[in-house]
Amino acid sequence: MLQVSKLLPRGQGLAAPLLKRAATVELDWDVRQKSRFGATDSQGRALAIFLPRGTVVRGDDVLVAEDGSLIRVVAAPQAVLRITACAEHGSPFDLTRAAYHLGNRHVPIELQPDHLKIEPDHVLADMLRAMHLTVVEQQAAFEPEGGAYGQGGGHGGHSHGHGHAHDHEEAHAHPHEHDHEHHGHDHGHAH
Repeated sequence: MLQVSKLLPRGQGLAAPLLKRAATVELDWDVRQKSRFGATDSQGRALAIFLPRGTVVRGDDVLVAEDGSLIRVVAAPQAVLRITACAEHGSPFDLTRAAYHLGNRHVPIELQPDHLKIEPDHVLADMLRAMHLTVVEQQAAFEPEGGAYGQGGGHGGHSHGHGHAHDHEEAHAHPHEHDHEHHGHDHGHAH
């Protein structure tokens, strides 16, 4: 089994011919958000991936094996819901509204200029259809947004509770001066 413990985001620094010759490994989103997993590459080699905790693997990232070989990651097609504005009586703003509502539910979401993608969920699909959006299930690569607090797809290793209240007036007078003690983590705001 070949061990892998290094990742080069999007193969940065590697020449195109090297990337073209590299073996590939096709991984879905559920696997790519883990830092430890097993896989088999396009050359039939068994891989044991041990990346730093919290690392999220993206399509086109390159894994570097202990023997120096390169393995280019391909985001595997998987079941997703593709959400678009209704052609007849919809507007691009409808997608913005949908992204807001999905974000409030901390749903991993891929944002594109003309559509959104989420993992299948019949309750969310019904909510989106009630908002006059078109929702179609399909097989496609899924690359959700990384989130505001980490590189990952909204799974940066901590939960993000919203149990604190913000007074609208006070928030403008003293931005980001709320008590982080209740969160159990630091946002990295300058105070």
